[in-house]
Amino acid sequence: MIRTSILTVILIIVFFLAKYIGLDFLLHQKKWLILGFFVAFSVLFHRVIEFGLREKQKNFIPFYLSTVVLRLILSLVFIGVELYLGLQNQELFILNFFVLYLFYTIFEIWNLSRNLRQNSGK
Repeated sequence: MIRTSILTVILIIVFFLAKYIGLDFLLHQKKWLILGFFVAFSVLFHRVIEFGLREKQKNFIPFYLSTVVLRLILSLVFIGVELYLGLQNQELFILNFFVLYLFYTIFEIWNLSRNLRQNSGK
């Protein structure tokens, strides 16, 4: 959870610096909403994984796969609602969303594999 918080702080700094560097045209106006979605989902992800590891190790895989499916479904619902509400600059929104989607997914898989490697030796 701490590593995800550090990642989020780094992304916040990048979002703020993009304006001053002149790269803010690459970011959608709703970048904070997108980031908030991923922060909220990351908290949910960590809670479900902790619950899965606490109960029994054999239940870990179903808990993990359920979070992956839940992330995909909630992401599609989030994008669908935003597009339905008449979002401006839709292509940039979708591009920003999926860049952050992949960024958080890769980071959480890396973080998870690192934690599992440490726990496998015990």
